[in-house]
Amino acid sequence: MGNASETLRRKVEGVLREIAAEKGISPSDLSEAVFEKPKREGQGDLSTNCAMQMCRTFGEKPLSLAQMIVERLSSDPLLEKVETAGPGFINFFLSPYWMGTVLREVLSAGRAYGSSALGGGKKVQVEFVSANPTGPLHVGHGRGAAVGDIIANILSFTGWKVEREYYINDAGLQMEILGRSTRARTFELAGRGEEAPFPEDGYKGEYIYAIARRILDSEGECLLDLPPEESLPLFTAAAAGDILESIKGDLRDFGVKFDVWFSEKSLYERNLVPAAMETLKERDFAFENEGALWFKATDFTDEKDRVLIRSNGVPTYFASDITYHKEKFDRGFDRVIDIWGADHHGYVPRMKAGVEALGRSPEDLQVLLIQFVNLLRDGTQVAMSTRSGQFVTLRDVMNEVGVDATRYFFVMRRSDSHLDFDLELAKAASTENPVYYVQYAHARICSVLREAESRGVAIPAPEEIRPEVYESDEERKLISRLAAFPDEMEKASKELAPHMLVNYVFDLAGEFHSFYNAKRVLGEEDAVLKGRLLLVQAAGTVLSTALSLLGVHAPERM
Repeated sequence: MGNASETLRRKVEGVLREIAAEKGISPSDLSEAVFEKPKREGQGDLSTNCAMQMCRTFGEKPLSLAQMIVERLSSDPLLEKVETAGPGFINFFLSPYWMGTVLREVLSAGRAYGSSALGGGKKVQVEFVSANPTGPLHVGHGRGAAVGDIIANILSFTGWKVEREYYINDAGLQMEILGRSTRARTFELAGRGEEAPFPEDGYKGEYIYAIARRILDSEGECLLDLPPEESLPLFTAAAAGDILESIKGDLRDFGVKFDVWFSEKSLYERNLVPAAMETLKERDFAFENEGALWFKATDFTDEKDRVLIRSNGVPTYFASDITYHKEKFDRGFDRVIDIWGADHHGYVPRMKAGVEALGRSPEDLQVLLIQFVNLLRDGTQVAMSTRSGQFVTLRDVMNEVGVDATRYFFVMRRSDSHLDFDLELAKAASTENPVYYVQYAHARICSVLREAESRGVAIPAPEEIRPEVYESDEERKLISRLAAFPDEMEKASKELAPHMLVNYVFDLAGEFHSFYNAKRVLGEEDAVLKGRLLLVQAAGTVLSTALSLLGVHAPERM
């Protein structure tokens, strides 16, 4: 019953079915009752406009239908009162009985409170970051890492069987450029730069010098004496391996663990591309023309057909991506979620068409786009350019502001909206910093419980709650926020929206701070003391769970 909106929805829809039966109206003609929190004080805890939505179905005026509903719910113990408003709104004021029920639910479920079976145990893969191993992770990759990891946490919490995957783009032109860049820097450090000029489109970051130094230290100059066609693959492999290990270390320290690291090269080593192309031909979505293999993109929403295999026999990125997604679905995933940079937005319809051509529903593939991050220092944007080597790495930001603040700030806005990341704010030890504000709420909770223990005050059993002690607005609002957690988790899961969890955590911390500043806990008479201690404990449980899902620590002291 903690999820009051769901409980009320079932009750109101039950009443509507009763009235419909009396009027000879088919239940299939009824629509779902929708609840929301009223925007103004004094309008109750929840509100619905279902009487206005369904008045024509019932042949009644909205206010008349609303009054019928109110009459049949007025004695429900869940409700302190229920009343009509305006042209046909119904406002619900939840009772102390409900508040006691919410707290008992939270305390009995513990860290499982808010979890659900929404996913039904179905298999979902979340593929994210998947940066080319051509350089360190920058802040854009970091935002993708936070979004992907937290989405995976939310899906797991709501009943999905989740697997996290990183797709290593270790084939193609970018890897060759990496190899040539590394080879040129190695020659330069050996004093033989004129023998291997740096490529115009090469990677200019200082990290290439660091890799070149390690190659010289371990191999000496023996690689430099090999013909370029022999040495280039060795330079490429050495650089890519070094960078990938660095990427893995950054992600591990960022609190992100992948179940699978999938190599693009393995698609070719396992000869999967020809098999995927055959599937497309068998399903009549691929055809040959002028020596090339084409995808019938115009059968979907594209304005022109797309090349899969070039006339020289080299696959396009699109052929690799279709093959990779076929391989994903062949592994038995019911649903695949890709998290890409926003610059790939035009590629989404084409990839969905490719999935549909393989025989899957296009809805089985969902793509989330990650918009750019603007780093701000003292109100001024920090300049970044990856190819020139002038960029801020994820490691730089983690080292400066800490993992907790970095993860939290990256998901404060919808993933497809631009994000301004204020470095100075993220470091501030003040309530202006939202991470500090939220963590401080948890530390306060722990402080209250420690103080109770030091005074010899035992935490009562949930059965000892006397809900009539919760008389203040602050207590009601805090309990109402705790009750909303299951509903918020389901919404965040359905919409793949980590920012909803951030908003919830911030609001919950705010309700707790308001309660803490307005009401004493220790030193009150016994029934009030017990009730408030249990409320504090319940708030701590939910806040800790929510922070854990965000991958942010819940400190006991600050």
